[in-house]
Order: sequence, then structure tokens, then C-alpha cells
Amino acid sequence: MKASTFQTFIIGLLCLAVAGLSGGLYNQYQRVSGLQSTTTQHLRTLDSLQRDSSALKDVQEKLQYALKDLRQMVDSGEQQANTLDPMLDQWAQEIQELRDGLAARATEADMTALRARLEHVEQQLLDLKTQLPIPPPTSSAAKPKQTARPKPIPLSPPFSVLSIESRGGERFLAVARHDSRSLMDVRLLHNGEQLGAWHLKVLEPNSAIFAVADQPDQTVLLP
Repeated sequence: MKASTFQTFIIGLLCLAVAGLSGGLYNQYQRVSGLQSTTTQHLRTLDSLQRDSSALKDVQEKLQYALKDLRQMVDSGEQQANTLDPMLDQWAQEIQELRDGLAARATEADMTALRARLEHVEQQLLDLKTQLPIPPPTSSAAKPKQTARPKPIPLSPPFSVLSIESRGGERFLAVARHDSRSLMDVRLLHNGEQLGAWHLKVLEPNSAIFAVADQPDQTVLLP
């Protein structure tokens, strides 16, 4: 083999080697570029996940604080409910008992009104009898000596007058004893009913007239 031919062969082999190396390097460069691009995308995804994780942690903390406040509110509401429930039950029982009492009185209102009307008619008859003219005395009759009667001292009723209540078109006098502390102690008096020794005769617009044993009629002003 001649020297020139050998040199040409060697140069060809070197060119092939260089071309192969260049192709390999280019392929490696492409792979490195692809890996860099993939790594960049992964880094961006990781940053986004970290931001989302931080946001989730903030939301979790806020929810924990809100849950704590809600538990405190629930505990406070339970304490208030435990305090108010017995009072509400007592008030409801007293109101129901008062309604039952009023309903029972309403069923007896007709009889009570009838008795009151009869007593009112009897009182009118008595008033008419006392208003009839008295015949003049004869000359021989001695004129009786008039003596001044002492003015009776008004009595203090053993109860307090609260108000006037209307039931079924009838007027009732609401009274309670001086030492009463509950709604159950309130009494509704109609004409003809009594509380203790005090008997309600007439319920006028601004006063109530009571009959008391061994005493003149007592007038109590309405509030």
C-alpha cells in the first residue's frame, strides 16, 4: 500500500470517527436539553405544589381557630340553656295553671253574672223602699230626737287591687294578697264573689264596693 493511499484511509477513518462523535455529542446534547426542560417543568410543578401546601396550611389553621371559637360558643350556649331551662319550665307551668284557672272561671261566668244581676235587682228594690215618702207625723206624735252618727272609718283591704280584666264581655277585678310573689296568687273577682271576708257587691267604672261582715260597705278605688 502506498503512503498516500494509507494517509487517505486514515483521514477517512478520522472523519468517520469525528462524524460519529459529533452525532453522539449532538444526541447527548438533545437528551441533556430535554432533561433540563423536564427538570424545569418539575421544579415549577414543585413550586406550585409548595404554594398550594402553604395555602392549605393557612386554611387549616383558620379552620382550627374557627372550630375552637365555635366550641366555646356551644359550651357557653349549653351553660345558658342549663340556667334558663328550669326558669322557663316554671314560668310555663305557672302560665298554664293560670290559663286553666281562667278557663274554669269562664265556665262559671254565666252563673256568677246571674247571681250578680239578682243581687243588683234586690239592691234596687231596697233602695226604692227607702226612697218611698214617709207620711207626716200627727200632732200628738212626739218628734224623735236626731242624733249625729259617727262617720265610719274605712277599712284597709287585705289585698292589692291590680287591674280590671274583661272575660266574655264581663268585667273582673284582678286582686292579689299583699305577700303574693307568683302569678298563681292572682284572683279574678266577679260581682258576688269574695276573697276572705270581703264580698264584692258592685264593680263600678272607677271603684269597687265590698260588703264586709259587721261593717258598712267599703269602697276601694281602682288603679
